[in-house]
Amino acid sequence: MESIDMTKENVHKIAALFPNCVTEHKDEKGNVVLGIDFEKLKIELGDDIIGENEERYQFTWPDKKKAIREANTATTSTLRPCPEESVDFENTKNLYIEGDNLEVLKCLRETYLGKVKMIYIDPPYNTGNDFVYDDDFASDASDYIENSGQKDSAGNKLFKNTESNGRFHTDWLNMMYPRLKVARDLLSEDGYIFISIDDNETQNLKNITNDIFGESNFVAQFIIIRSEGGGLAKRAVIGHDYLMVYAKDITKCISLGRPKDIRGKIIEINGEDYWIETDWFREVFGKYGTCHYEDILQFYNEKKKEEIDKGIKKGNYILLPKDGKHIVGRYRKVSEDTSKFYTILKHLNKNATVDLKIIGMEKYFDFPKPVSLLKDIILGATIQSKNRNDIIIDFFSGSATTAHAVMQLNAEDQGNRKFIMVQLPELTDEKSEAYKAGYKNICEIGKERIRRAGKEIKKEHPEAKDLDIGFRVLKLDSSNMKDVYYTPSTTHVSLFSQENIKEDRNDLDLLFQVMLESNVELSEKIETKKIEGKNVYFVKDNYLVACFDENVTEKVITAIAKEKPYYFVMRDSSLDSDNVADNFEQIFRTYSPDTIRKIL
Repeated sequence: MESIDMTKENVHKIAALFPNCVTEHKDEKGNVVLGIDFEKLKIELGDDIIGENEERYQFTWPDKKKAIREANTATTSTLRPCPEESVDFENTKNLYIEGDNLEVLKCLRETYLGKVKMIYIDPPYNTGNDFVYDDDFASDASDYIENSGQKDSAGNKLFKNTESNGRFHTDWLNMMYPRLKVARDLLSEDGYIFISIDDNETQNLKNITNDIFGESNFVAQFIIIRSEGGGLAKRAVIGHDYLMVYAKDITKCISLGRPKDIRGKIIEINGEDYWIETDWFREVFGKYGTCHYEDILQFYNEKKKEEIDKGIKKGNYILLPKDGKHIVGRYRKVSEDTSKFYTILKHLNKNATVDLKIIGMEKYFDFPKPVSLLKDIILGATIQSKNRNDIIIDFFSGSATTAHAVMQLNAEDQGNRKFIMVQLPELTDEKSEAYKAGYKNICEIGKERIRRAGKEIKKEHPEAKDLDIGFRVLKLDSSNMKDVYYTPSTTHVSLFSQENIKEDRNDLDLLFQVMLESNVELSEKIETKKIEGKNVYFVKDNYLVACFDENVTEKVITAIAKEKPYYFVMRDSSLDSDNVADNFEQIFRTYSPDTIRKIL
């Protein structure tokens, strides 16, 4: 009941290339395990090996090796569903996950491996005032707590990384490195990661992303104009941030692009996706010419007028209302109607305040990103995806701007993009407006923002009837399983009668842990059926079937086996008797021999 161990996965990869370099040895617990014989591997690689003390180009810092190991190690944590805090839990494809993002990413790694089209993060900029996550690499945990006194609502430790700290850059790098390393595993081969940052750690971020993603996969470092003015600045007006962009594999990624001038709508014609272009007449009359259909026709001869009207009748052109008259748009293929991004983008932070003011939440966030920025880059990364059903992850969710932008963009272009927000439930300051309004941690504010934004977007776009504005709330927690190991000396009854699941866990908790371990996305449809009076869960039709009720009889097992699920899971204490346990395997061999059976 733990996530994938990437160290073991890497051993298997080397074994596939160099089977003669794999050997057996004892681990620290005395167990015999597979390992790599580096002496043999060095022979295989010949002259390409760099000696231990040989000079080389590298970027390193204290505890880098520990940060790498931390990214590769498995976690026994799980994600517990919270339907009461969710919106449209049964039907939504979106997720909001509370907890330390490193542990959450590890939980997601196996299920979402290579499935995420885009990741956006706005991590702590390491200004000396913001809190960073404590991963306990070098200092005792109590030292951090003494220094900061800060914990989130779940007891996770945070600390303020001030410049007086002798590990100022080291602590930030140790926080960022494992998270980015795990995040890379989630990206699809044609996926992108976007990282907001300011001057404090720009160079260090560039170095570690080169290390993780490869220098050849660097796309661009955008300058984001975020403010204007600033006449009271002491030295220079800093009116910009940066947006670092990397591809998972730049040879497989489309160029970041967007429609040149669109109405914000996509139409499918004969299986092809088309944007509606809104400024077609400007090609003839110049950028500042009038574009009204009623006025512009006087400049054409009768033949041209007939051609335009015929095109409108056929559907090649479309009349769009504007200023009490109309302009003429035309359909252009998505693949043909894109322009590449310019590396300087203007998205003012004051617009973010407007975004929040519309939903009555402008007092609750410091320095949020504007929705327009997120819409811009999400569109750029997903513009040519068929049906626009990509997964977008933000694992420093903060004010949940990314979720807001995904819903807004889906409403405008009929997309089906799905978001996964991850946020540590960091406590709000007792003096803040958010705390006074009843929001005790950042997650509570983020979830409320998504709720309000979804309702507002629905109001603005009544035509988007199928728009998904819901989200499933999941919370990181320890494993559902007790820390108990059975031995012959302590086990006096059948193994199937032992209760090894924590008392405070329910069926949904178990189901979601099983979904993670069965590579089933956490947004999949869940249907509950009654079989012989027992609750049986069907996930993704009958791909995963689970039953956690007590006293499950042979009739129930037989009925489930006849459904021929790919996976079937149940508790080891659920079977009605030892006799049912004895016949369990025989029932499945008879009715569904290919079903993978798991007992919790």
